[in-house]
Amino acid sequence: VNLYFLEKANNHTINLNNLLNDLIDISMIETGEMRLSFRYFAIAEYLKDIVQEFFPLAESKNLKLILHPIRKGLKLYADREKLKQVMSNLIQNAIKYTETGTIEISVEEEDKYSKISVSDSGIGIPEDDIDRIFERFYRVDKARSRDVGGTGLGLAIAKHIIEAHNSKIEVRSQLNKGTEFFFRLKK
Repeated sequence: VNLYFLEKANNHTINLNNLLNDLIDISMIETGEMRLSFRYFAIAEYLKDIVQEFFPLAESKNLKLILHPIRKGLKLYADREKLKQVMSNLIQNAIKYTETGTIEISVEEEDKYSKISVSDSGIGIPEDDIDRIFERFYRVDKARSRDVGGTGLGLAIAKHIIEAHNSKIEVRSQLNKGTEFFFRLKK
């Protein structure tokens, strides 16, 4: 058996599994069956652990992955697992759509909230597409998206998770200069 075909079959199986998991998530969200488990937790170590998972992927593209210092003891009130799903999606997308430069994760304190942002020096999003990127299966660049993978559901899921936290995910982007996704959560 040709190793190339086995690898291809394995990749397709992984992609199908990811699509299935994302479809289950989006259907649970849309039917109101998504359950959140809110609690306070320290954000610094939590984000450090998430970011470390993506160092190998960033290094494979010669990208700098930077987690800016976060005040020790700063806590958030959120669902840890669902927030990890959002952060993982945003970081993975930033790496996917950045050819050179950096991906930066930061937390800024604002009164009763913490603003969490993921920014990159990537290809950016055309202004006409920004309002649509949170739609299910919407892809800015169909050809490129096929090359880099993904199900087209990640940002839709992220949007719903952040809305379930009584917040809103926002985006700022400039073509060929980068993108920043951010949202605010209660401290």
